[in-house]
Amino acid sequence: MARLRYRGIAVTAVTKAILGAPEIAEIWQQAGVSGLGDSRIENVRAMRAAGIPTLMTLVRSPMLSQAEQVVCLADVSLNTELEVIRELSSVAKRLGRTHAVVLMVELGDLREGIMPALLEQTVREVLQFPNITFKGIGANLACRSGVSPDIVNMTALSSFADDIDSAFGPVVEVVSGGNSASLSWALSGVDTGRINDLRLGESLLLGVDPLQREPIPGLHTDAIRLVTEVIESKRKPSQPWGKIAQAAFGEVPSVSDRGDIVQSILAVGRQDIDPEGLIPPPGIEILGASSDHLVVESTGSGELLTVGGEISFQINYSALLRAMTSPFITKVMSPLKAVLREEIGENFRA
Repeated sequence: MARLRYRGIAVTAVTKAILGAPEIAEIWQQAGVSGLGDSRIENVRAMRAAGIPTLMTLVRSPMLSQAEQVVCLADVSLNTELEVIRELSSVAKRLGRTHAVVLMVELGDLREGIMPALLEQTVREVLQFPNITFKGIGANLACRSGVSPDIVNMTALSSFADDIDSAFGPVVEVVSGGNSASLSWALSGVDTGRINDLRLGESLLLGVDPLQREPIPGLHTDAIRLVTEVIESKRKPSQPWGKIAQAAFGEVPSVSDRGDIVQSILAVGRQDIDPEGLIPPPGIEILGASSDHLVVESTGSGELLTVGGEISFQINYSALLRAMTSPFITKVMSPLKAVLREEIGENFRA
């Protein structure tokens, strides 16, 4: 955080990957984030109910059907559609509230965003809505198409902020330069222009740069782990027999005959996690997964795993999202609170 603060950039800590867990939100608050962001209003509601007293931003464009909840629960929302902002204005006026909006600008990744040529006119209309405060602009990169934040697109975002202020006066308070993928750019030593906010989730939780999934120097990559239980452990042939068709998720397995192997089944599956997002401990290899079973091999050690024993995995962002969403995965916070406070908080402070 200190390195970003030195460059004039605040952090909105994004809680969507941890399902708005109040325990972690509280740790981030204590570490000094400027506010919390989430893509699901249900998670914002959970944090409000837990008494988290901070600026809350809905970081996905609001659904029209949830406009009243957005106005009641979130201080700020990221927006691209005038129709939605008009409804937020109507609801806010009826409730006697004020709601702030950040307009998202399309910078090439082709997810959400107003086309740059239409930005000034959009701002003009937003400034006329009652009970709506225009807070600034933002952008999202590297999520849909993998477009990397760089000096070109970030300078463009700063220039848009200058153009808006030139047209309407000093109305741009926030220029949100993206998600964790923008962190390397922000800390690279380049002129960050008017970028004064980043929306960080993956980098805080997992300590990695999303562009290459490489560890960020000084950060922890194992603050969150998936612990699974062994429910079967046997020596079995490596080669299936019988007529081979599609497996449960449409794939046709291609397996070479390696003789007998030490195979185990863990009580977790695709309903709970993304198996491609698991990093097993040394000596364990993931062979495949169905809805409820993760099949692993421990032939390297030559020993059967103990039924009832536990195997701990590091996880990537995809696996974390699915595991936190699954009602069948127990989220253990309390015994790890000191560790979480130290490691997740340290990830942020670094």
